Amino acid sequence: MKSLIPLLLLAAAPAFAADPAPGSTEALVQKMMDPTQNASAFKDPQAFLAWANSISNPAASAAMAQAGMDPATYVRLLSGMMNPASMQNYMQFTDPSVAMKWMGAGVDPRTYNAMAAMAANPAMYGNWMQAPVNPQMWAPATQMLNPAMYGNWMQAPMSPGAMNAMMAPMNPNTYMNWTGAAVDPRTYGSMGQMMTMPTAMPAIDPAILLKLLQSMPAMPAAPGR
Repeated sequence: MKSLIPLLLLAAAPAFAADPAPGSTEALVQKMMDPTQNASAFKDPQAFLAWANSISNPAASAAMAQAGMDPATYVRLLSGMMNPASMQNYMQFTDPSVAMKWMGAGVDPRTYNAMAAMAANPAMYGNWMQAPVNPQMWAPATQMLNPAMYGNWMQAPMSPGAMNAMMAPMNPNTYMNWTGAAVDPRTYGSMGQMMTMPTAMPAIDPAILLKLLQSMPAMPAAPGR
């Protein structure tokens, strides 16, 4: 029994000790918990189908549970919420092209075929049936046996990332960056083009306008009483 404890501790090692590989389940979970990126799957039907296919894997649930036990996850979440890119992430839903894409997907049979194919995929049900005996699914539970997890939580308030996140509201540049993002047309997608319409209009020469006013007939004088 004692020989199994090191193996359990090894299996419970933090999954985010290094940057996850792009396209991996850990990278997907980090993106879902990042306020600056987590809405990208809902702006395009094709991206949503790919996201739904990935999230239906039980490995994604295990990775989410593992991330929930890592204090660095909440530090990144707090930092992302104070990043003006999070406003850009959600304000792009005001772009009419997003609604048009979903309206087109709603009448496209390929969308329903893709969703039906995911629901009827035997591999998905096989993965969930094997999940109870999958060591990856037990990793979050065995994480409770890892003393390093409790040490990470005790040290989290003093970590440089947490200190930077707590000091961000005291930085004037934070509010300047939010103001800049609020007036940036790119924040609103194609709706931002309406904000740049005055700059797209041709310039009017004041001299020409004055000549037009001088060429207008004079107003008749009011009759005297």
